[in-house]
Amino acid sequence: MELQKLSIGNHHHDDAVPAEGGIPAEEEMFLPHKSDGSKRPQFTDFEGKTSFGMSVFNLSNAIMGSGILGLSYAMSNTGIVLFLILLTCIAALSCYSVHLLLRSAGVVGIRAYEQLGMRAFGHPGKIVAAIIITLHNIGAMSSYLFIVKSELPLVIQAFLGQTSSSDDWFMNGNYLIIIVTVGIILPLALMKHLGYLGYTSGFSLSCMVFFLSAVIYKKFKIACPLEVFGNYSVTTDVSEDSCAVKYLTINQETAYTIPILAFAFVCHPEVLPIYTELSNPTKRRMQNIGNVSILGMFIMYFLTATFGYLTFYGNTEAELLHTYSKVDPLDTLILCVRLAVLVAVTLTVPVVLFPIRRALLQLLFPGKSFHWLRHIAIALCLLFVVNLLVILVPNIRDIFGITGATTAPSLIFILPGLFYIRIVPTDQEPMNSRPKIQAACFTALGFIFMSMSLTFIGIDWMTGEKRNLGGH
Repeated sequence: MELQKLSIGNHHHDDAVPAEGGIPAEEEMFLPHKSDGSKRPQFTDFEGKTSFGMSVFNLSNAIMGSGILGLSYAMSNTGIVLFLILLTCIAALSCYSVHLLLRSAGVVGIRAYEQLGMRAFGHPGKIVAAIIITLHNIGAMSSYLFIVKSELPLVIQAFLGQTSSSDDWFMNGNYLIIIVTVGIILPLALMKHLGYLGYTSGFSLSCMVFFLSAVIYKKFKIACPLEVFGNYSVTTDVSEDSCAVKYLTINQETAYTIPILAFAFVCHPEVLPIYTELSNPTKRRMQNIGNVSILGMFIMYFLTATFGYLTFYGNTEAELLHTYSKVDPLDTLILCVRLAVLVAVTLTVPVVLFPIRRALLQLLFPGKSFHWLRHIAIALCLLFVVNLLVILVPNIRDIFGITGATTAPSLIFILPGLFYIRIVPTDQEPMNSRPKIQAACFTALGFIFMSMSLTFIGIDWMTGEKRNLGGH
């Protein structure tokens, strides 16, 4: 059996599994043990033309989710020092996870998540990998479009100077997400290659840099304790420590921040598609793209969380922009920031769609060459289904909170570790070698995070709380 031969490391030259595009990876060059990236694996599945910079933009855009709005609240429940330690550990683990994926891809000469599942566990592994990617990224797309549905009418209302919602069609979130999908997302999703989205990903990131700049600026403009605008009910007695910096905090909310941070750098479905389209694709070059993207997002996350927390301290809410609205709901700068965040999440949807389409192509049309009809039809079907879910299912975020808590640890921790253990030949790295033991521990960590997230979601359902513990 091929699977048995792979597991004992004696079968080095199997018939290669065709990659997306239908060309078998016939020329396989195995990465040497402790490869420094100087020897490049030979990939024949696709000749990429995307530059280093555009690849960084796309991967960074894939990492950056709406979860950035909740990081200040997470810091208020951990303290600055504990938050920094946790975020640093998660960023390092995410870089290691990318290393495991690239190492496995280099061994078999294939740059498709689903085909790694095929090599590791046969056809069931391919199906499981494709289903997990599809569920996770549909959840992310639904989350982003749900933000557009709920926030865009409020932004339009504020720009028009209205204090209450109206029945006009342009104030209806359902109509607005259809317009945004057809006018912006669909044309970008129909691009032939993911690399072409580098420009829109760069613009999306610039919107989030604007958001960060506004958070830093507001830190020096809003006094603590807050002077709350309008009818918001607040406690009149201000405790002494409500405006004090906490460097280390442990409370009942602290445990909830661990899975939120654990999934802060989820970008792994996009790593291999970006690797496929990279020009001069070496493991070291792609690893550097992963490291730069994760480092950039680490800095943005930490600065956003820190300055947001230092603005509101103990009054920080789970959604940062909502806290600013309490101070002044008609603040022009915050309205522009809201619009920038909406633009950013909208431009992330096409990047997230590409891995789903690739997974479905691997499942339904294995070995088939590129065809525009399939390319367009899958994009249309996916966007139709996601729009339908967001419009018709009010609690869609709760549903995908569960799938996110299951799929995110699978994509970041569990599958990369298992792929590495199964695919890297045992004559290069025996099962009792340090790299294989590290990968096994990494996989176990994923099951721990998954258990924590599902437990907390169960507790939330019983107590009536609402938190977003999913991947995006």
